[in-house]
Amino acid sequence: MTTSASTPRHRTLGSTGPAVFPLGLGCMGMSALYGEADRAESVATIHAALDAGVTLLDTGDFYGMGHNELLIAEALRTAPRAAREQALTSVKFGALRTVEGGFTGYDGRPEAVKNFLAYSLQRLGRDHIDIYRIARVDPDVPVEETIGAIAEAVQAGHVRHIGLSEVGAATMRRAAAVAPIADLQIEYSLISRGIEAEILPTARELGIGVTAYGVLSRGLISGHFTRDRLLSPGDFRGMSPRFQGGNLEHNLALVESLRKVAEDKGVSVAQTAIAWVLAQGPRHGVDIVPLIGARRRDRLAEALGALEVQLDPEDLAAVEAAVPAGSAAGERYPAAQMAHLDSEH
Repeated sequence: MTTSASTPRHRTLGSTGPAVFPLGLGCMGMSALYGEADRAESVATIHAALDAGVTLLDTGDFYGMGHNELLIAEALRTAPRAAREQALTSVKFGALRTVEGGFTGYDGRPEAVKNFLAYSLQRLGRDHIDIYRIARVDPDVPVEETIGAIAEAVQAGHVRHIGLSEVGAATMRRAAAVAPIADLQIEYSLISRGIEAEILPTARELGIGVTAYGVLSRGLISGHFTRDRLLSPGDFRGMSPRFQGGNLEHNLALVESLRKVAEDKGVSVAQTAIAWVLAQGPRHGVDIVPLIGARRRDRLAEALGALEVQLDPEDLAAVEAAVPAGSAAGERYPAAQMAHLDSEH
């Protein structure tokens, strides 16, 4: 493994999307699903990301019931003008919530798209969203209708690009037949490689980029998670199959195998895992931008260091021998949430 100063500083999301920094910042954990977060540190982390050149800020209107969009708005409002102007917002919508914080489904009706969009623009304090996507396909609404509504928002100037989230190859084709699609947001990591068989080839064929979330599998393969870690109430990982009992033991053993490879090369486990995802774009002929879910500046700095890690074929073989495809124990979501994933059907 060698370091390189020649890492491309921007990647284009597909054939129609924007040019972005090769890592994006996933902001969800600053508001939801991973326990309490420090608001001041969250804002400082967004500022540090923008200062480092990061352009893509990813969120969802349902993260913390709008809290995350308001947090991003605060960070952008207090950032230097140049940093604020380079920032691109990627927003997911459609999730239906309860007062108690539960999820009850998704709404992709055209009138709902317009409603969700209006609220997001207000919370973000912006006149447009750069990439807009429904978080999960609404099974009761043809995807063509949902995409058509976003396309109308593009024509009106309220949205710049259309994205997809967690859809399979067939749905990707249906959506792309309606309007240009910039990117597909989907989970992709060393222990979540299911998209390689059909979804990545389809994205390549259609000229659709990929923004990959879960590249550290919610911290599981970051090298920092331990089997005795106590999770806060409401932390998603407390019900995630990969973090349960024997599954956790098995998966952390994979991390220790990866740690040996990383230490031999003088980089961290997280940097190795992120660098592996960065290397998959050229291997599969698809523009892939990993989303880093850092909530603190030190974790952000570690992730950014992955840009200086170049994995040669021998390194890639060593990494994949340490964590073979399909070796993870447990599904990536509980069964009820897996049922909402068009990408898994």
